[in-house]
Amino acid sequence: MSSTHFGFKNVDESDKARHVKGVFDSVAPKYDLMNDLMSMGLHRAWKAYTVLVANLHQGDKVLDIAAGTGDLSLAFAEKVGQSGLVVQTDINEAMLSNGRNRLVDRGVLLPTLVCDAEKLPFADGYFDLVSVAFGLRNMTHKDLALAEMCRVLKPGGKLLVLEFSKVAQPLEKLYDWYSFKVLPKLGEWVAGDASSYQYLAESIRMHPGQEELKSLMKANGFGHVDYHNMTGGLVALHVGLKC
Repeated sequence: MSSTHFGFKNVDESDKARHVKGVFDSVAPKYDLMNDLMSMGLHRAWKAYTVLVANLHQGDKVLDIAAGTGDLSLAFAEKVGQSGLVVQTDINEAMLSNGRNRLVDRGVLLPTLVCDAEKLPFADGYFDLVSVAFGLRNMTHKDLALAEMCRVLKPGGKLLVLEFSKVAQPLEKLYDWYSFKVLPKLGEWVAGDASSYQYLAESIRMHPGQEELKSLMKANGFGHVDYHNMTGGLVALHVGLKC
């Protein structure tokens, strides 16, 4: 049986999705509040920049993978208008349900589907844009997921990967202290769950850095890949174009 990482632990590949599901089932009710507290509100600026880079037009078709509580899906829907389409997916039903309810409360109803990014149930070349925000690092086979994202994009289509990345060296010690000392405590106080936020800190360290992820995207179908560091490399937005 092949193994993979779940944070700093090794688990069977077939079991990682179950472990990740447990984390997000636990954090879903306080997800938005914790995002604001953990990032001091910066996640809103990171997502706003992602929407800017997406450069969507009326009528575009968008797939938002790991859509979570729907921040990007909502912003994309406003850009593509009534003639466009935004489909939101997530492997975690609790997260997706929270996001769908949140959007419905705002009068927005989008096609919503629980599915695995490694096996997307969409036709080849269907979408103009695919996005995945803070979800790629939790996927067991990142190469398969990226290849699937490429498959469902139209030629010339764009993939946006917004994800925690390798922070600039002068910030490393401070960031490590915050990640492993403060973040789990914050999770315990606010969400009643320290272990899930310990996993979050560990999963970020196990995720490919900027250049490594760029190479992985190129190896899985993207002809041109660039990335934009934000907040000293704490987060990076990778942009891949399908030839």
